[in-house]
Amino acid sequence: MSHTSNQNGFTLIELMIVVAIIGILAAVALPSYQAYSTRAKFSEVVMAASPYMAAVELNIQSGRAQALTDINSGADGIPPAAAATTWVASVTVTNGVVIATGTAGVGGHTYTLTPTITTPIQWAVGGSCVAAVLC
Repeated sequence: MSHTSNQNGFTLIELMIVVAIIGILAAVALPSYQAYSTRAKFSEVVMAASPYMAAVELNIQSGRAQALTDINSGADGIPPAAAATTWVASVTVTNGVVIATGTAGVGGHTYTLTPTITTPIQWAVGGSCVAAVLC
């Protein structure tokens, strides 16, 4: 009488292939997730610039500023420099340019907004966040 046995389960090579596939997927997904996470954190820096942008626009449209050099933090309705938060190191307005700087947690990148002095006001986005694809 012969006895045959049925084996159930995975072989070692099949398990190794599955582990290798999971490793490759993780290696591809992790950098993408980290970039996404940094962009999400940097959005706080972008949003922190909004009140300063509105104040600069109001200053230009009301005629209080004759040149961009007339527009600075803490004067003529422009808010003073912002206090630091988890992701925002500072936000200021210097010569009409809104400058928001991120903390080290978002790479210390800057986000700048430069307005035109004429209406309708056009904003030029700049700073190191542009090259880093954060803004």
